[in-house]
Amino acid sequence: MAHADGTITIDRSPAEVYAFLADGLNNPRWRAGVKEVSLRSGTAGELGAVYAQTLTGPGGRPIAGDYRITSAVPGQELRFEVITGPARPEGVYTLTADGTGTRVLFALDYTPTGLKKLMNGMIEKTMTAEVGQLPKLKAAIEGN
Repeated sequence: MAHADGTITIDRSPAEVYAFLADGLNNPRWRAGVKEVSLRSGTAGELGAVYAQTLTGPGGRPIAGDYRITSAVPGQELRFEVITGPARPEGVYTLTADGTGTRVLFALDYTPTGLKKLMNGMIEKTMTAEVGQLPKLKAAIEGN
């Protein structure tokens, strides 16, 4: 199983942080690998919403990375599952009030099957890099 997680404190309320994260159209503002994103179905930021994403893959090639919101608890938790692409992790943002800001825990998990088990190390490295972009999330939300 591949796993990556990280935390950061953002100087905004849990409601503000949640609203930013729930709207997948914000992804290019803080995730370097997102080339394009659009709302494919559902209502932005709500349970069941599906976002179509084009990501930068190996060698700079574009790959699909569409995802669906699987749990939406405003100001507290946002869960999603990747539904297209070579690896399809599940992710969660857990938000906790921390003084005047919000502590964000971002975690990704993926259980490879079949031949993908051989790629577990590479997948985990990619997931760790994704979680490592939390400082960019902080800057995007705080307006820095």
